[in-house]
Amino acid sequence: MSAALPASGREWHLVARPHGWPKAEDFALREAPVTAPGEGRVLVRNLHFSVDPYMRGRMNDVKSYTPPFKLDHPMDGGAVGEVIASNAEGFAVGDHVLHGLGWREYAEVPAERAVKVDESLAPLSAYLGVLGMTGLTAYAGLFEVASFKEGDAVFVSGAAGAVGSQVGQMARIKGASRVIGSAGSDEKVRLLVEEYGFHAAFNYHDGPVVEQLRAAAPDGIDVYFDNVGGEHLEAAISSLNLHGRVTVCGMIAQYNATEPPPGPRNLALVIGKRLRIQGMLVNDHAALQPQFVQEVAGWLASGELKYRETFVEGIENGFDAFLGLLRGENTGKMIVSLV
Repeated sequence: MSAALPASGREWHLVARPHGWPKAEDFALREAPVTAPGEGRVLVRNLHFSVDPYMRGRMNDVKSYTPPFKLDHPMDGGAVGEVIASNAEGFAVGDHVLHGLGWREYAEVPAERAVKVDESLAPLSAYLGVLGMTGLTAYAGLFEVASFKEGDAVFVSGAAGAVGSQVGQMARIKGASRVIGSAGSDEKVRLLVEEYGFHAAFNYHDGPVVEQLRAAAPDGIDVYFDNVGGEHLEAAISSLNLHGRVTVCGMIAQYNATEPPPGPRNLALVIGKRLRIQGMLVNDHAALQPQFVQEVAGWLASGELKYRETFVEGIENGFDAFLGLLRGENTGKMIVSLV
């Protein structure tokens, strides 16, 4: 089994449903006992856990594609850690695993929900981002949902984030004629062009998105990968060429809205341009996982694909990391590190 186990560990609980922007009093960091794993389970000491925009929706008590967080229970999400006790065949103390019980220091995980990961292939944190759910979201959303083909012009909103930065680079690697990104600071705009190889990028605070996009893509766009919604989606509809495709991955601009945001006012263009607008959930594309890991690992090894991570140290700063994510303070994947 293992050496002596810790008596307790800390975990983040949701204690009230946020109205608008989440507040510190909506959350509590609590001590919980740590016990030996039950039959077919492993005890994991989490080393890193992920905070993601979709978690904001889970804080509301509404029916959705994934159940809401329960009040006064630990929240969950992607995490990587080290097995410190095993009561499951195939898992040994010292193994590193990816699982879904983040937001806590210690997790008792059913063996069928734990996936071994290899630190020699990539840093453990990469399995929460570029080689994990966010990377697969970018890959599936661009190639399967948006039906990307060589020569397409691609626009990505939230392009310096974990998903958006991968979408733009994947499009470039696969032969996009032009890749345009939007971001919320001049520093991020420089990163997109100078490090990630976008052909053009703009700061959406600098003026109307529709005008900046038109200047960056004078010949229009064929694919729009939407992480933001709102004004960005309306601008993209204006710039999309005939038979353009939109992957709607996220709408972070309205996650904390207390009133219904105005929809795009130009949806009539969808008819004449014969546009396709499709929402996506990464869980629908699990079959792509082996192909995704093989191809992306190759791009990482060759240096064609680059990624950034923003680390917030210490479980006590988990709420601050999540709020920072919603405010756009991260570049690339936002990760809470417990190492």
